[in-house]
Amino acid sequence: MGFFSSLFGPSAPVISATELSEKLKFGKHPMVIDVRQPEEFRQGHIAGAKLIPLGEIHKRMGELPKGREIICVCASGSRSSSAAKTLLKEGYTVFDMQGGMHAWRHVNLPMQKKKKKNGA
Repeated sequence: MGFFSSLFGPSAPVISATELSEKLKFGKHPMVIDVRQPEEFRQGHIAGAKLIPLGEIHKRMGELPKGREIICVCASGSRSSSAAKTLLKEGYTVFDMQGGMHAWRHVNLPMQKKKKKNGA
């Protein structure tokens, strides 16, 4: 175990945007958790992703299935790494999507946008 692992715990395994896209098309359909803020999510997210901002991960873990693969996503990979590490410590099967939505856009994968509600 390395110095940082002993201080902060092990890192979650990583997955690339392309690998996640393939899993979503052909795999077991992992649960994608977007840990960005609601405004970032509305600007574009992976279809089917569930929004759970990083600050809410601890109190919303009960919404996550223990028997299903979970992929954490953020804008660039920093927040998703923290979220994935937290879930890993709690016994979830979790991956961190490397490069976040920047990587997803870079390889031209489709995004869904959520429209604001009237008056919101």
